[in-house]
Amino acid sequence: MLRLTPYLQSLLDPAAAPARSGKPGGPVVIWNLIRRCNLTCQHCYSTSANKDFLGELSTAEACAVMDDLYAFGVRVLILSGGEPLLRPDIFELAARAKAMGFYVGLSSNGTLIDERNIAALAAVGFDYVGVSLDGIGATHDRFRRLAGGYELALRGMRLARDAGLKVGLRYTMTEDNADDLPALLQLLAVENIDKFYFSHLNYAGRGNKHRADDARQPRTRWAMDLLIDACLQHIRAGQPRDFVTGNNDADAVYLLHWAARHYPAQAAQLRQRLLAWGGNASGVNVANIDNLGNVHPDTMWWKVTLGNVRQRPFSAIWQDESHPLLAGLRQSPRPVEGRCAACQHLAICNGNTRVRAWELTGNFWAADPACYLSDEEVGVTSGVHALAPLTPWHRETA
Repeated sequence: MLRLTPYLQSLLDPAAAPARSGKPGGPVVIWNLIRRCNLTCQHCYSTSANKDFLGELSTAEACAVMDDLYAFGVRVLILSGGEPLLRPDIFELAARAKAMGFYVGLSSNGTLIDERNIAALAAVGFDYVGVSLDGIGATHDRFRRLAGGYELALRGMRLARDAGLKVGLRYTMTEDNADDLPALLQLLAVENIDKFYFSHLNYAGRGNKHRADDARQPRTRWAMDLLIDACLQHIRAGQPRDFVTGNNDADAVYLLHWAARHYPAQAAQLRQRLLAWGGNASGVNVANIDNLGNVHPDTMWWKVTLGNVRQRPFSAIWQDESHPLLAGLRQSPRPVEGRCAACQHLAICNGNTRVRAWELTGNFWAADPACYLSDEEVGVTSGVHALAPLTPWHRETA
């Protein structure tokens, strides 16, 4: 993930640049506690549905995993699904995690956050509640395949916000919902939401099935300009919000080129901070445990399993680099090929998202097809897997 806000703050006030944090003791663990979901979203990476999935970890098993994670140095747990609020012991597990000292996030579709359970959410004291919105009104309902789903999700966000919880709006952009991005950014301000997480489409689960709808390069660049501008507006107004992008680490290089145009005196320092950030962290500082206890390099790698916590502790699985994918993800530089290997900014993006390359080519290390930067921007000479020329994109109006 790329946290836009602190980098843009440092451009406006170089003296306020955040100090480098130490290397985390353990990875951030995104834990899909349950696969059941009341929705069947168009780009769901876990292909969840409203049915029971056999073999999910019991409460006792989940607690044992939690103990191992903490002992291994993990301090951040993102509890996800499916819809985690459908798991009967969700508040028990979350409260236990908080008591142990974990930072605990909840990743929800928001529709089940209501007056009956908001007190329980507040009592747990989730550090963060992320709710997905794919657009405004009918756009969201179409993506989430639930009439009235937008209003239910918005109600959930408002209840969580009013209960004093940090709330984030999560949005995945495709060709089909890009027109709603400006309205969602406005909604963030109107509803006083703390965080905006902008996700590029990744080719996993239903997202892979619908990859032909992935945003085109010019539209992605347009979206990044909108995000940067919105983030700067909030900073300048003295009300900074947490703007984050994910699933396309080329965003960092795009930000660097943007800074070179608008804040040239700060570009060199920004580059050093982005190098320290290091780009894609799958298999290094990010891990995933699915509903059956399978461990993956991140949430998008459900087709590749490193081990199962019922057979071996997570701590043992995570230190075993015998799988070629995990070994390659931890190699520096990563053994990427083609255009990614020739990129002058490989040390910043770290090869971007490997799932897309693998789904399209069967090769873990092929060039990421969703890199939206021009050959000139990445320093690639002509003839090395060059992208098609960028063309202007104009939003359609009714």
